Amino acid sequence: MAAPAMGTSTTEEIPDLEKNGHAERAQWVLTAPEPPGLWREITDSVRDAIIPCGNKFLALKKQPRPENVVSLLQGIFPILVWSRSYTRTKFKNDLLAGLTIASLCIPQSIGYATLAKLDPQYGLYTSVVPPLIYAVMGTSREIAIGPVAVVSLLLPSMIQKLEDPVADPVSYTKLVLTATFFAGIFQAAFGLLRLGFLVDFLSHAAVVGFVAGAAIVIGLQQLKGLLGIRHFTTKTDIISVMEAVWRSVDQHWSPYNLIIGCSFLSFILISRFLGKKKKSLFWLPAIAPLLSVILSTLIVFLTRADKHGVNIVKHIKGGFNPSSVHQLQLDGLHVGEVAKVGLIVAIVALTEAMAVGRSFSSIRGYHLDGNKEMVAMGFMNIIGSFTSCYVATGSFSRTAVNFSAGCETLVSNIVMSITVIISLQVLTRLLYIHSSSDPRFNNSFAAHSSMGSFIDL
Repeated sequence: MAAPAMGTSTTEEIPDLEKNGHAERAQWVLTAPEPPGLWREITDSVRDAIIPCGNKFLALKKQPRPENVVSLLQGIFPILVWSRSYTRTKFKNDLLAGLTIASLCIPQSIGYATLAKLDPQYGLYTSVVPPLIYAVMGTSREIAIGPVAVVSLLLPSMIQKLEDPVADPVSYTKLVLTATFFAGIFQAAFGLLRLGFLVDFLSHAAVVGFVAGAAIVIGLQQLKGLLGIRHFTTKTDIISVMEAVWRSVDQHWSPYNLIIGCSFLSFILISRFLGKKKKSLFWLPAIAPLLSVILSTLIVFLTRADKHGVNIVKHIKGGFNPSSVHQLQLDGLHVGEVAKVGLIVAIVALTEAMAVGRSFSSIRGYHLDGNKEMVAMGFMNIIGSFTSCYVATGSFSRTAVNFSAGCETLVSNIVMSITVIISLQVLTRLLYIHSSSDPRFNNSFAAHSSMGSFIDL
């Protein structure tokens, strides 16, 4: 007789529980808690950007304080996680990849700085500090950080409207560094506010169009160095460029620049063809720009071609990255315009970095954290603006070379950065070419070097 009684009480309890549950939910709807304020939403977004999983964050509170700090540091600096499984074999691969991209990075950085209308050493400075910062904060394994052609072309096109880089190069450089600071602020803010989902809207067609358009603009602007033209248009449309080329060639130009530029451009294209045809020669297209710089420098020096109209880079200031905190114009006349430039450059730089990062992460089958990537890019540009660097991001060409060279981790960026530091300390004097007696060449840098015409193509 006891069993039915127990069964009866159980069946009676079920509707009571349902009734109580409905009552609690109704009470919760009638007296709903207040939504979190703006400051709470921002702090939650920052927390989730550092530690994406909310349950993991709750679990951290129950851990001892030392373990809590370690877990938090691992969320901010991913290098603390993957370095645990780092091996000697991985280091050998990263060392080879780092040296390979360094051989490509050094001549490219000089050419990109010239393209940005800055002294050549600023391109080398940008290849030192930002790669080190990204190596400890980034989530991509293949991205090679440094100056890129698109950003180097975009910055002067907007900033020279505020300051003339020829008439006042010091003020122009200060505005570029200030724009770099704002670009870093915007990039970090995008990541902390969890806007990484915007990366998913970058379609393959958009990326291809972006790269193709950048290649066309850069190629047109490089006609200045290839033809040895001193006075060139700042516009980027094909009509203005071809008009400037025709006018300059008709009046004054140096055929020697064209001969040297086309010769080494052909050498680079042949090297790329051989590198694609034979996988064992992957290193040849990577080292071809550096070989071109060395050989063209020797040719110009031995033949004194600079006295016959060949443009040269001239002296490159060496040493470690100097501090540039005092050069930031945060309360100047053009601070509003520079902030707008920083926003535009930040978006373009993130677009390029995310596009190349996603491409290679999908090949290797791992997830690229868009929020952490934005934060890493932001902090590396903020710190870079304090150390004489202009806007850095992920490079298409160097990342492809880094991947082909067999990189395993971001240690390849560290190796590249150390190699550039050594070059700044030791090799900058070797890059100096005998200067011309012509006063037109007595600037701190020429418009484009004889090898600059092909470095960016």
